[in-house]
Amino acid sequence: MKTRILGLLVLLMMPLLAAAQRKAETVNYDDYFTDQTLRVDYTFAGDQKHTMVFLDELIRTDGWHGRRHHLDELPLEGTGDIEMKDDATGKVIYRTSFSTLFQEWLSTDEAAHTAKSFENVYLLPYPKQPVSLTVSLRNMHGETITTYTHRVNPADILIRHQKPATQPRVTQLLYSGTPRDCIDVVIMSEGYTEKEEAIFLKDAYATRDALLAHEPFKSMKDRFNLIAVFTPSHDSGVSVPSRNEWCSTPFGSHFDTFYSARYLTSRQLKNIHNALLGTAYEHIIILANTTVYGGGGIYNSFTLTTAHNPDFAPVVVHEFGHSFGGLADEYFYDNDVMTDSYSHAKEPWEANVTNLVDFEGKKWSSLIPKKTPRPTPVADQKKYPVGLYEGAAYSKKGFYRASYNCRMRTNVAPEFCPACQLGLRNLIEFYTR
Repeated sequence: MKTRILGLLVLLMMPLLAAAQRKAETVNYDDYFTDQTLRVDYTFAGDQKHTMVFLDELIRTDGWHGRRHHLDELPLEGTGDIEMKDDATGKVIYRTSFSTLFQEWLSTDEAAHTAKSFENVYLLPYPKQPVSLTVSLRNMHGETITTYTHRVNPADILIRHQKPATQPRVTQLLYSGTPRDCIDVVIMSEGYTEKEEAIFLKDAYATRDALLAHEPFKSMKDRFNLIAVFTPSHDSGVSVPSRNEWCSTPFGSHFDTFYSARYLTSRQLKNIHNALLGTAYEHIIILANTTVYGGGGIYNSFTLTTAHNPDFAPVVVHEFGHSFGGLADEYFYDNDVMTDSYSHAKEPWEANVTNLVDFEGKKWSSLIPKKTPRPTPVADQKKYPVGLYEGAAYSKKGFYRASYNCRMRTNVAPEFCPACQLGLRNLIEFYTR
């Protein structure tokens, strides 16, 4: 009897011992990193047949404003990631994930016959000892399309120690604590002239208020710092190629990205990050001084959105859902050009859509009441606020969302759906606890 009890105790203790071991293996920030940032500028280039990653430049800046825990974990899979290993031990000491405009472009018809290059910038904690960095890019089906590994010696004399030539023009919009304790979001100006600084600041405050009106940002605002950074533009407004309107602006943003009229983006990532030298930032929102409807949000890269369209408030929140939260679009249309851009064989990495390949335990199954029909009929949307509504991720069939409507589906939805809120809350917890 005693033997059985001891055996049972050992079995019960095994998960606790394993958890303790994992905790002991957690990377301690101060063991491997200084209080500085390693900015890595890459060029991603190629076409649908061949893709490559090139190292452009290594830059050292003062202060590290990212997370200091969960260093070797990924909050989300993304469509690409960077893994940092300590050279001496081979131990993974930092990981981060992202998506890129380049990878989106690879799915276009143009990429079938034309090769292009795109700037990409990533902020990593500055290592104390030599490390190796491995960049991996995946397609929409989760298949690795290229990897690139290079070594970084922190003592390399050619790593530029860059400081701002002029002090950024910063306005504090929300202060909740030090960068060590909070998520630092910067709101930038694009297409505002020197005389329009006051207009930009008004728009920046409106952006803050729009974000904080939505859960979970509303109840977790004490985890965020928000600042506005003004960079004057030569021209007022931004470029709209379909109207033959081209403006000289700090970040060269424009509508008609990939010939999609509403898609507003910038490919000048280095200019964007250069304008932020001397500030504490992790996530970027760029406001475009225009009434034209549109925007774009790329996970762990930037949100860029029109500031003077009547739908500005829901659009900026929607796009921040992409860039900060890694949330997927929940809308779809009949015969959409993006239909089947997601794999039907692999569960989407985004928290708010599913194809049921690996739904239980990973998505919002715990939020669905037991008697809710799956799929959930649209006619019963009021009866079942949370369920499995078919149609999401640009596809009418085979992909599901949690609620009939959501901020990630339409501009008239009043809030993020429960699945989006769960995903955002988990991400905020990951970054701050």
